[in-house]
Amino acid sequence: MKNLFGLVISLWFVSFSASAQTSPSVGSGTVRGTVTDSLTGKAVPFATVALLLPNAKLLTGVNTDELGAFSIAKLNPGTYKLAISFVGYRTRTVADVTISDGSPAIDLGKLLLQPDTKTLNQVDVVAQKALMEDKGDRLVYNAEKDISNAGGTAADVLRKVPMLTVDLSGNVQMRGSGNIKVLINGKPSAMMARNLADALRQMPANTIKAIEVITSPGAKYDAEGSAGVINIITKKALQGFNGSVNAAAGDFDRAYRSLGTNLNLRTSKFGAALSLNTNQFRQITTGETSRTTLLDGRPVSFFTQQSASANTSTVGNAELSLDYDIDTTNRLNAAMTVWGGDFPSNSTTMNRLTAPDGTLLQQFRNDVRFSNPYGNGQIDLGYTKTLAQKKGVDSRGEFSVLTQYSRMPDNYFYNTDRYGSSSPTEFNQLIYRQHSTNYSRNKEYTFQTDYSQPFTSRTARDTTNIKLDIGAKAILRNIGSEFRVEQAAEGTGAFIPDPSLSNDFAYTQRVYSGYTAVTISNRHKWNLNAGARYERTVIDGDFKTTQTQLASRYANLIPSVTLSKGLGIHTVKVSYTQRIQRPQIWNLNPWVNQSDPKNISTGNPDLNPELSHATEFAHSLTTKKGLSFNSALYWRQTNNAIEYLTTVDASGVALTKPQNIGQRGIYGLTVNLSGEVIKTLTLNAGTEIQYLDLRSPALGQQNAGWVGSLNTNLTWKVDKAVTLQFNSFFNTGWVTLQGRSSGWKYYQVSAKREFWDKKASLSLRVTNPLARDIRQTQTQAAPTFTSQSTSYYVQRQIQLAFEWRFGQMSSGGKQSRKISNDDKGGR
Repeated sequence: MKNLFGLVISLWFVSFSASAQTSPSVGSGTVRGTVTDSLTGKAVPFATVALLLPNAKLLTGVNTDELGAFSIAKLNPGTYKLAISFVGYRTRTVADVTISDGSPAIDLGKLLLQPDTKTLNQVDVVAQKALMEDKGDRLVYNAEKDISNAGGTAADVLRKVPMLTVDLSGNVQMRGSGNIKVLINGKPSAMMARNLADALRQMPANTIKAIEVITSPGAKYDAEGSAGVINIITKKALQGFNGSVNAAAGDFDRAYRSLGTNLNLRTSKFGAALSLNTNQFRQITTGETSRTTLLDGRPVSFFTQQSASANTSTVGNAELSLDYDIDTTNRLNAAMTVWGGDFPSNSTTMNRLTAPDGTLLQQFRNDVRFSNPYGNGQIDLGYTKTLAQKKGVDSRGEFSVLTQYSRMPDNYFYNTDRYGSSSPTEFNQLIYRQHSTNYSRNKEYTFQTDYSQPFTSRTARDTTNIKLDIGAKAILRNIGSEFRVEQAAEGTGAFIPDPSLSNDFAYTQRVYSGYTAVTISNRHKWNLNAGARYERTVIDGDFKTTQTQLASRYANLIPSVTLSKGLGIHTVKVSYTQRIQRPQIWNLNPWVNQSDPKNISTGNPDLNPELSHATEFAHSLTTKKGLSFNSALYWRQTNNAIEYLTTVDASGVALTKPQNIGQRGIYGLTVNLSGEVIKTLTLNAGTEIQYLDLRSPALGQQNAGWVGSLNTNLTWKVDKAVTLQFNSFFNTGWVTLQGRSSGWKYYQVSAKREFWDKKASLSLRVTNPLARDIRQTQTQAAPTFTSQSTSYYVQRQIQLAFEWRFGQMSSGGKQSRKISNDDKGGR
C-alpha cells in the first residue's frame, strides 16, 4: 500500500515539475478600485471587472466582493483598459490604465456605474462561470449552469459533485464518511440535521445556485463533521422586485411532482424574500435476503425474506427573510423558516426460517404501515456592524451578533400485522399485531458572536494581506423521546402495553466553543490559513421510566492549517485538520424499531464521539482558455469510528445499532477535469479512488478493500436557445466493517429550450431509459451470521420542468449573516 502511494506521489511530482517549468512569467503590477451606484452611492457587489489589452482582447477578469471592491494582481507593465458591467447598469470603460516599474500599483478609487433605465433585451456576458471551480479552500459546483437539474431534487444535484457519493437511498458520503456537515447559505438547517437523505429529497433542485465542498474546514467552522462541510448556496434576489414560478412533473416508473415560487423585493434599505415549495415523489423498491445464523462457526438456521414497498411522500417548505440597513455600516436581519411532511415506509415481507436439515421452523407474512410525520420551525435574528476601513487596507472588518431558535417535532408510528399460513402459498391467519409510537422533539438555542479585522503590510517588494478572525459560540439542545409499544399476541385480542419496550428519554447537549484564525496572503501567491478551535461538550441523559442516567464531559482543541502556493497557472496546497463527530439523537435514541420482527434496529446511548485526523495534498491547474484540472491525495484516520453493526441471535433475529468500532483509515486520490472541448461543447469529469482499512480489536473484526467512482457531464450549446446535456455516474460500491456492497450506475439525457426573451424555459430529462430499476447487492459476515441482500431501486423516469422568471433586477445590498451550526451530524 505504501509503495503504491509512493509511486503515485513520485509520478505526480514529476508531471507537475515538468509543466511548472513552462509556466509564463508573472508581473508585479496591481489594479484596484471600488464599484458604486452613481445614484445611491452604495457598493455594487459581484460586478464583472474585465481587464482588456489595447486591441480589446480579454486578458483576465474578476468579480467585485460584497463591498464592491476588486483587485487584479500579477500584471506586467503596459497599458490596459477596464470594462465594468453588471445586470441593470450601463457598461463603463476605463481607458489608459498604465502600469510601469515606477508605478506598479494603480488605485482607481470609486468607479461609478449608471443604472440602465431601458428594458434589457440582451445581456452581454463577459465571462461564463465554469461548471466546476477550485477556489483554494473549497471546490464549487455551479448547479445553476447544469440544465439537467431542472425539476430534480438536491439529492440529484449532489450526485454530480466530485468527492461526494449519494447512494440509491439518498445517503451522502464524502471521501468515505457519512459524517458530513451540511449548511444552507453558510448557516445550519434543522431540516438537514434531522435526516439528511430525506431532507435532500425534499429540497427542489431549481432553488440551488451552487454546491461548495470543503474538505479541510478552518477554525471558524464548528469542529463537528469527520469528513468535511457541504454548503448549499440557494439563489438570491437582487435589487428591485423579481420572482419566479416553477413546476415539474415526472413519471414512467418513478413519479415526481413539484410546484414552487420565489418572490423578492429589495429597496436601498429594506429587503424581503419569500420562498414557497412543495413536492411529491414515489419510491418503489423490492428486495430479497438470505441469511445464515452461526453458532461457533456452524449453521444453526437459514432465513430468507422477500420484500416489496411502494410509498409516496409529500413535503413542503417556506422561508421568509427580512433585512434592514440602518445605515451603510449597520444591518439587522431576520428569517423565519417552516417545513414539514410525511415519509411513509409501508412494506410487505414474506419470511421463512428453516433448520440446517430443511425443517420448516417459522413462516409468515408481515404487513407494515409506517408513518413519519415531522416538521420544523426556525427563527434567525442577527446584527452586523461593518467597521471603518483602515488606511491602505483593501477591505473592512466586521462584527456580528447572531441568535437562532429552532423547534423540531419528529415522530414515528407503525402498525404491524403478522399472518400465518395454512398452506405454502396462502397467508390469511392473523397471528400477531403490534402498535408503536415514538414522539420525539428537539429544541435548540444558539448564540454566536464573531469579529473579523483585515490588515495590510506594504513593502517595496511585496504586499501582504492579513485577516484575523475570533469568535465565541454557545449551543443548547433539549431533546426528548417518549416511546410506547402495544401488542396483541394472538392477533385478535386487545392491545396490551409492553413496559420492556417503552420508556421516556430526556437528553441535553451543551457545546461551548471559541476560535482564533488568521489568513495571510501576498502578491507572490502564498496563502496561509491557520487557527485553532476549543470546544467543551456537556451531555446529560435520563431514562425516566427505568430511572437510569448517563453523563459525559469532554473537551477538544482542534487545530487546522492550510498552506498554498500559486506558481503561474498552477496552485499546490497542503492541509491538516482534526474533526470530531458527536453521536446525534438518532444514534442515541434507544427506541426499538420492531416493525420487521426479523430485522430490528435501535440507537445506542453509550456511544462515544469519534476523532479524525485529516491530511491532504492538492494540485490545481487553470489555463487561460478555461481548462481546469484538480487533483488531491489525502489520508484520514478516525478513532472511535461509529458504524452500524449487526448481530444475529439463536432464533435468527438480527439487531442493528451504531457502535464505536475502533479505527477507520482511508487513503484516496481524486481527479477532476473541466473545460471547453470546443466553443459549444463543455466537459466535466471526475474520478475518485480509495483504499479503506477498518479495524475493531474489541469486536475481533476487520475489513479492507478498494472502492472508486466516476462521473461525467457533457454539455452542448446547440444555439442561443437550446442546450443538450448528458450525465453519467458509476460507483464500485462500498466497504464496511462487516462486508461490502456492489456497484451501481445511472445516466441522464436532458434538453432545455429557452423562450419569451429568455424569461422562461422548458426542460426535458430522461433517467435510465433502458432499465426500469438499479440492482445492488450487499454481503455481510460476522461471528454470528453471514448474509446476502439484493435490492432493486426503481429509477427510470421521464420529467418535464417549466420555469418563468419575472420582474426587474439591479444591484443588491449586502448578504445577511446567520448562525452556522455546522456541528450537526448526518448519516
